[in-house]
Amino acid sequence: MELIPFLRALSEASGVSGYEEGVAAVVREAFIRYADEVRADAMGNLVALKRGSGPEPRRRVMLAGHMDEIGLMVTLLEGAFLRFTEVGGFDVRTLPGQEVVVHGRRPLPGIIGCRPPHVLAPADTGRPTPMEELFIDVGLGADELGTLVRVGDPVTLRAPCVELKNGRLAGKAFDDRAAVAAIVVCLEMLRQVSHAWDVYAVATVQEEVGLRGAFTSTYGILPDVGIAIDVGFARQPGFEGPEATELDKGPALVIGPNIHPGLWRELKAVADLYEIPVQTTAAPGGTGTDANAIQITREGIPTALLGLPERSMHTPAETICVRDLQRTGRLLALFIAGMGQDFMDRLTWVPAESKGNGR
Repeated sequence: MELIPFLRALSEASGVSGYEEGVAAVVREAFIRYADEVRADAMGNLVALKRGSGPEPRRRVMLAGHMDEIGLMVTLLEGAFLRFTEVGGFDVRTLPGQEVVVHGRRPLPGIIGCRPPHVLAPADTGRPTPMEELFIDVGLGADELGTLVRVGDPVTLRAPCVELKNGRLAGKAFDDRAAVAAIVVCLEMLRQVSHAWDVYAVATVQEEVGLRGAFTSTYGILPDVGIAIDVGFARQPGFEGPEATELDKGPALVIGPNIHPGLWRELKAVADLYEIPVQTTAAPGGTGTDANAIQITREGIPTALLGLPERSMHTPAETICVRDLQRTGRLLALFIAGMGQDFMDRLTWVPAESKGNGR
């Protein structure tokens, strides 16, 4: 698979939470190449099944990465202009001047506008313009606009994916379509190795508005083990803390209450065995990812989380390193290949040699 063109297609596709049809078509095309079955469930989650070679009934491992993106929604037609709100969590500082696509009766290119600084009151010059004071201009008059756009229509940013130096890509919606690409890398590798377990690869929906797709898909699949893949905060100017990860040093193995410690140990052992670079980050509570939903579905699912380092999260210039995705896909494939019939017996909470540190 040509990974960079695939990432570009994912990034530039439209798929605001609850309106994921556009990006789902891109993901489906990739899933069909490497899976035995592909289906969409009632929520719109895209579920690919790669059957294992073990005796039936086979154990199930679920890989989850969300394909929805943060976006905007029309709230009011104000003459020739559109007022809007956010779907998911936008940084309002990044919005003025952005190109957008209004998904009305037909796609309409537009620009997010605001009052020019010359007419602002002195008290307003030092603060970001609130979202309720921004507007979208598509260039139409009020009458024609009213025939093409309705309250509730979604709006996406029109941000091209840019290939930077040293394997970096910048664009919108790599949170979390970078993870979807890593899952496809895993599926591609699994065609070349034997694995006993059934693998369910899920591109989930509506993560940005409450992990909804992960809850429903996990409930339907009922995996024995779940692994979520999402982005994490990479080091950049203004964010240098111990929780920061580094681009091009592999995925982060997240540790904390949301993560089954035995599963964390098994993933780390595979990374060490095959010399796949990984990082470690601590999440002392919930992780705010699909891993939250997977862990507490039904009677509870042993869950792990891999974090892909990303700069400038929730902006139109989310920046990733392609090698981190390739390493993540390889780690997942080798881990799954090593999951035998006795794997669940090894997945104990605290082995004797590790008592006291949880690892």
